Amino acid sequence: MTQQQYDYIVVGAGTAGCLLANRLSADPANRVLLIEAGGRDNYHWIHIPVGYLYCIDNPRTDWRFRTEPDQGLNGRSLLYPRGKTLGGCSSINGMLYMRGQARDYDGWADLTGDDAWRWENCLADFMKHEDHHRLDDGGDADAPHRDFHGHGGEWRVEKQRLSWQVLDDFATAAVEAGIPRTRDFNRGDNEGVDYFEVNQRAGWRWNTAKAFLRGVEKRDNLTLWHSTQVRGLEFATGEEDEPRCRGVKVERAGESVTATAHREVILSAGAIGSPHLLQLSGVGPADLLAEHDIPVVADLPGVGENLQDHLQIRSVYRLKGAKTLNTLANSLVGKAKIGLEYALKRSGPMSMAPSQLCAFTRSSEAYAHPNIEYHVQPLSLEAFGQPLHDFSAITASVCNLNPTSRGTVRIKSRDPRQAPAISPHYLSTPEDRQVAADSLRVTRRIAEQPAFAKYQPEEFKPGAQYQSDDDLARLAGDIGTTIFHPVGTAKMGRDDDPMAVVDSRLRVRGVRGLRVVDASIMPTITSGNTNSPTLMIAEKAAAWILASP
Repeated sequence: MTQQQYDYIVVGAGTAGCLLANRLSADPANRVLLIEAGGRDNYHWIHIPVGYLYCIDNPRTDWRFRTEPDQGLNGRSLLYPRGKTLGGCSSINGMLYMRGQARDYDGWADLTGDDAWRWENCLADFMKHEDHHRLDDGGDADAPHRDFHGHGGEWRVEKQRLSWQVLDDFATAAVEAGIPRTRDFNRGDNEGVDYFEVNQRAGWRWNTAKAFLRGVEKRDNLTLWHSTQVRGLEFATGEEDEPRCRGVKVERAGESVTATAHREVILSAGAIGSPHLLQLSGVGPADLLAEHDIPVVADLPGVGENLQDHLQIRSVYRLKGAKTLNTLANSLVGKAKIGLEYALKRSGPMSMAPSQLCAFTRSSEAYAHPNIEYHVQPLSLEAFGQPLHDFSAITASVCNLNPTSRGTVRIKSRDPRQAPAISPHYLSTPEDRQVAADSLRVTRRIAEQPAFAKYQPEEFKPGAQYQSDDDLARLAGDIGTTIFHPVGTAKMGRDDDPMAVVDSRLRVRGVRGLRVVDASIMPTITSGNTNSPTLMIAEKAAAWILASP
């Protein structure tokens, strides 16, 4: 077994890990090792926006997890994609730039007792790495924009390079239904309807490997090990009151290697990978570890608990006289036109994010803030990976932004290559079932507005015959699916919270020299897409790590 020595070891070259490696290695005195289980992001479908269709459920780019059969989904098991390549989930996700709501971060500050997490203190971290298209010309035409967005950072944000009349009309119908238009979802209150902004550059996906590793990967003090499986964490005991994480054990090119960290090991393996690795290494619920004969390093019952995700409920409307991707892409001529437009202009359907039009609103008057989000697409299909329907249609997916259901991630064996048991427990509370039923009614209200009436919309899924709360909640279980936002499985919290895994500065409780920096530390899920909030977390954590003695 060979050994390597570094100051910092970052496990996972995904959304958080790429930024951390960049920031920590900016000082040439810091020796940094970045470890990724997947390969390089040199697969062409990673970079063509519509290529997510070929990256999800592909062993080259995806861990290909599946959930346990879920009672809330009427016994169904879901594909649960997680990125397995440089850039992690930012290489296979929807490319949608969304921060959430100010109240999310204020809530984190209240839960942790640390004002560093308040919205006004997170905003600077979002802006630090941002490169927003509206400021390309100096932003003089939109002076208020400079108060909320950055320019010149690594994380590019652009307008989508497409438009669809059917989506424009759906947006107008949303306004008629009482949802205001907005120019910016990212100023702390995201209520409104507009097209998503995307993490692309000139029609290409902009993942975190491009943003934060390209150009710095050749630093003498930064070492990248890709295609390297971490088998467990290494601890030193007896020297201090608490065990210290001193490194990682990996399998690299068929060889067993131990890498040691003089200062810190940082887990950025995501909301599935980080708790899985902690549990394999003896950090987690003592009773679960005992089931698998794993010696307890730190009894932390919250590791793998508190799993939260956004469940999208996909309503499909069959239309008449509408141009949609169903009609455009179901012919050889149409496909040729799509390919040619992208080749010549980097625009059109091949530049599409998975969702194009967005809306945030309330599922009922009981909510003082937007609690549901729409992802609207000019297409429809039975399920991900299946062919488009042979009729014109749109899909209006709606998700509960603040689910009260909580799931788990738990090891199945001591073998690090065996996937953990992922149990989201969707729709397991009365509140979530009510929001599901009410949100489907909001979708119907939008579709009934005059701006959309010219298409004679017919509710294909779930079906207009279903009207009661019980019917709609059950149908939500039949057609709901993950929108790929798992968080919370190593949550931060106060010292008196027995389920908190890390403190407010993301240090693992009861263990020295170990932090978790990824979406798993969120105590509650953000009210929107989770990729860019994860970058904010990493930006904040990098400063804390570098400032540590």
